[in-house]
Amino acid sequence: MSKTIQFDDFTKVDIRVGTIIEVNDFPEARNPAYQLRVDFGDLGVKKTSAQITTLYKKEDLLNRQILAVVNFPKKQIGKFMSECLVLGAVDGKDVILLNPEVSVKNGSVVS
Repeated sequence: MSKTIQFDDFTKVDIRVGTIIEVNDFPEARNPAYQLRVDFGDLGVKKTSAQITTLYKKEDLLNRQILAVVNFPKKQIGKFMSECLVLGAVDGKDVILLNPEVSVKNGSVVS
């Protein structure tokens, strides 16, 4: 387990539900990855990259709901600007995406 945090620390992290609307290869990435565009409803569409190529094909990701942190600062990854962080469970080199059990409104808050 990592260091213990206070509840106030957790509340600073803005985790939302979004739907992947576009998936592209990211050949410039250091490790195999996709470039994603994710629709977060009223928050708009945000771009991110995700190292999820071992378990997911591009066509399987389209229209899939995921969870992501949307309030990190933007991060430059090569020529690509990442605007959110997709969440997943890490198992060795595999990342299993986290998602709601049933479809919910894009932009829904996770708490």
